[in-house]
Amino acid sequence: MVVFNPIRILVVDDEESIRRLMEKELNSMRRNVCSADSARHALELIERQQFDVIVLDIRLPDGDGIDLLEKFKQAIPDVEVILITGYGNVENAVEAMKLGAYDYITKPFTLDRVELVVEKAYQRVCLQRQNRLLRHTQTYHPLPQFVGRSSGVEHIQYLIEKVAPTNVPVLITGESGAGKDVIASAIHYRSQRAEQPLIIKNCGTLQKELMRSELFGYCKGAFTGANETNDGLITLAHEGTLFLDEIGELPLEVQAALLRVLETQTYRRIGDKYERQVDVRFLFATNRNLVEEARIGNFHEALYHRLNVFQINIPPLRERKEDIPLLVEYFLGLLGSGACPCRVSKSVMQCLMNYAWPGNVRELRNVIERGIILAENGIISESALPRELTQQSDSATTDVPLIPLTELEKRHIRRVMEWVDGNRSQAAGILGIGRKTLYRKLKEYELA
Repeated sequence: MVVFNPIRILVVDDEESIRRLMEKELNSMRRNVCSADSARHALELIERQQFDVIVLDIRLPDGDGIDLLEKFKQAIPDVEVILITGYGNVENAVEAMKLGAYDYITKPFTLDRVELVVEKAYQRVCLQRQNRLLRHTQTYHPLPQFVGRSSGVEHIQYLIEKVAPTNVPVLITGESGAGKDVIASAIHYRSQRAEQPLIIKNCGTLQKELMRSELFGYCKGAFTGANETNDGLITLAHEGTLFLDEIGELPLEVQAALLRVLETQTYRRIGDKYERQVDVRFLFATNRNLVEEARIGNFHEALYHRLNVFQINIPPLRERKEDIPLLVEYFLGLLGSGACPCRVSKSVMQCLMNYAWPGNVRELRNVIERGIILAENGIISESALPRELTQQSDSATTDVPLIPLTELEKRHIRRVMEWVDGNRSQAAGILGIGRKTLYRKLKEYELA
């Protein structure tokens, strides 16, 4: 279901008749209109609410519209301001446009003209927000799948379907590379917020000094270098989802501020006097043991209990190796060329199954991508694998001190037969024995 957000409009004018006319004519399914009769009242509203477009009379009894313009821009950086002016103040309105106003309307005006300018201003607001969101979002399949058929994966898929429609925070745990980001995007795109932004941030990539300002934003002049007001990730994620990966990397003082957001759905930008209301679904991920981190004082205990309302733990790939063939096929289709599809040989699949995968699914993807590049005639052979995979496979099948020589011979014959896809003539040639000898050994080792 597509969700359309109404345009949030603030009309600032000391004439009651104009305010009532604007509220009556502009209010609709697509627009929500608030009004203020003074500069003071308008400033109080924007400190507590988000607006997309402000229609502002250039002359107010307690303030000048041009002075208010800068304050509005500081409070809501991406708001667009439309000025209402008389013919005698057109020069002032043009000067205000140089300072950041979107457009001006001269009195007397028609409502059709106001509606047209408001709609165009809102389109510009949406474009600016979209450009900013692109820096923090990633492109996923519309309905991301956590690939696999093991019991662990089936349980994860069940939990995703149950928790996605709710608004509760979710803690996703597991080793690095296990697929925590895939689960986060799957939850978002199956939720009622699917048409709204999914903001993704790895807390481990942030400098400690910047974490608070990155999350909550800051006001102009809040600290050295704050030359303009900036919204944080929480503001960008309003009505959408904020996924914070490696949540254990946040400093304790930022954790305390985040706890307040979770409890009250309010936040305060650095240097701001007022708290703002926000509507955000939070998803968190970590490869740390947060219980132990809380015990030794590295993680806020109250925050842990608040974000651990619903936990999804991802088992490492080495504990669900039955999913490897499905993942291989998935990555071959995702990364390969449709015109020249690749496949892996049986010996390569055996190497993949024998490997411990310390880098989990991310490492498997990288191996398949490398294999596609080095494939010959559409087949990924052992020569296309990283050395650590073939070495481990060799050591797993040539542990001389622990197994009899006959078992070594049996394993070697099996590997050669798999390599040649069961062609006995080729296998005999590789092994350096006659075909009759090979037939006898296949029968003896029950490999026929």
